[in-house]
Amino acid sequence: MQIEARKGKIDQADEEAILLGCFEESSRLTGALQSVNNELSGAITDLYATGDFTAKLGQTAVLYLQGRLKSKRIILTGLGKKKEITIERIRRAYGHAGKKIKELKIKSVSVQALDSDQNRIKLRESSQAIVEGISLANYKLDRYTTGNDSQKKALQNLTILTDDRRKLSEIEKGVKDGEIFSWSTIFTRDLANQPSNQLTPSQFGQAAQKLAQQNGLKCRVLSKSQIEKLGMNAFLAVGSGSNQPPTLTILEYLPPLKKVDTLVLVGKGITFDAGGVSLKDTENMLEMKGDMMGGAVVISTIAAAAKLKLPVHLIGIVPAAENLPSGTALKVGDILRSHSGKTIEVLNTDAEGRLILADALSYARSFKPDAIIDVATLTAAIKIALGPICAGIFSDHQGLKSKMIQAGERSGERVWPMPLWDEYEPFLESDLADIKNVGGRWGGASLAAVFLKAFVGDVPWLHLDIAGVDFKDKTIDLEKYYSYWTKGATGFGARLLLQFLKDWKNI
Repeated sequence: MQIEARKGKIDQADEEAILLGCFEESSRLTGALQSVNNELSGAITDLYATGDFTAKLGQTAVLYLQGRLKSKRIILTGLGKKKEITIERIRRAYGHAGKKIKELKIKSVSVQALDSDQNRIKLRESSQAIVEGISLANYKLDRYTTGNDSQKKALQNLTILTDDRRKLSEIEKGVKDGEIFSWSTIFTRDLANQPSNQLTPSQFGQAAQKLAQQNGLKCRVLSKSQIEKLGMNAFLAVGSGSNQPPTLTILEYLPPLKKVDTLVLVGKGITFDAGGVSLKDTENMLEMKGDMMGGAVVISTIAAAAKLKLPVHLIGIVPAAENLPSGTALKVGDILRSHSGKTIEVLNTDAEGRLILADALSYARSFKPDAIIDVATLTAAIKIALGPICAGIFSDHQGLKSKMIQAGERSGERVWPMPLWDEYEPFLESDLADIKNVGGRWGGASLAAVFLKAFVGDVPWLHLDIAGVDFKDKTIDLEKYYSYWTKGATGFGARLLLQFLKDWKNI
């Protein structure tokens, strides 16, 4: 999709459709909305008057122009009450518009820039939100269907218009931000939606190497023998049941500035999780092709940070493996010596994510970072606790928690702090090893985080559990709120981390 900002009047645009955001306050139409309404002899106010369109958030309407303007259609999208406007409400409103554009197979759209002075929303921010809402709502993974011409029918040109040249620079910045933020989510969705026979651990590494070549990054993909030399026995044990060898991807972005903070991002990269010998039931196995979404978030975020030239040194670490049952697989009761030297008693092979992350987090310390952040589809327990609308974060570092919560509010990928208290530690005490990988039925998400904490040391660290929001939930309709989520993987975490890094300052 080609996206640009341009000076021009919306009522003179000649794209297939023009798109206008509308507030509920219909008696006070202003700016471009009033101009278009006048050109249409009051058609918009007439529509309001019927009650068919009241501009509530989630509503859209289409007017067919019959030659009265150059465009064929006007799409109206409801923004709700003006006093309640937020960046996320803008994103959601234009996500609904994006779904309508997709439904109508419109190829080119001009959008009026949203210059709202409410709640201190800047023009750059609203422009970014418009681009994200439309771009993400138009996503579709169709590479595996034959005879599919959906790309020819998809939106190809999106233009944000303003008639004030003085505002064009800020809109252009917002468009660029929106393109890159959307790209990071779409790249993550693409990887997480791929079937495991098309995305093995080795192919994940190849995807990272391609990203590195395209964005001027450094990338190493370590083989099984190299991982063995590092002493990552917990990681290797998880992949021991598969014929596909594990890989360890290390992706690095180094900005031109000399004095910058170093952050290590660690992502879980289980390209398929059958549960090992602690086999999952069939119903819960289909989406396990996406158990590498934390890893996808990490590499897409680092590439996007490079595109934005953010002033922070980033190192991404993604241990990738398949967790399958076989004669060589990890068994219940096995004891593993991890990269850190700590021994782990395995009581459930389906608690494999924490095993590979234990070694990756321990290894991350060798880079002497200012902070470590890990992203993982780690526990079903986090979805039970928080539902399919936000992720859980765990950290003893108040600065990291506060920054991540703020990034969640700005990006629309919200997070909620969960307990990481010492009182959970007895649940993980083992009679045979230093620690066991599960601790019973209660507090599963916190117990997993407490397990990870044992391998981090004194480095400021935050754990992000995205298992509840990795795929669009099929059992409940959240369309009103997450209009820009599409079927399959959500890509949750990419825009969250990118916003976190964009706002990064010393903690």
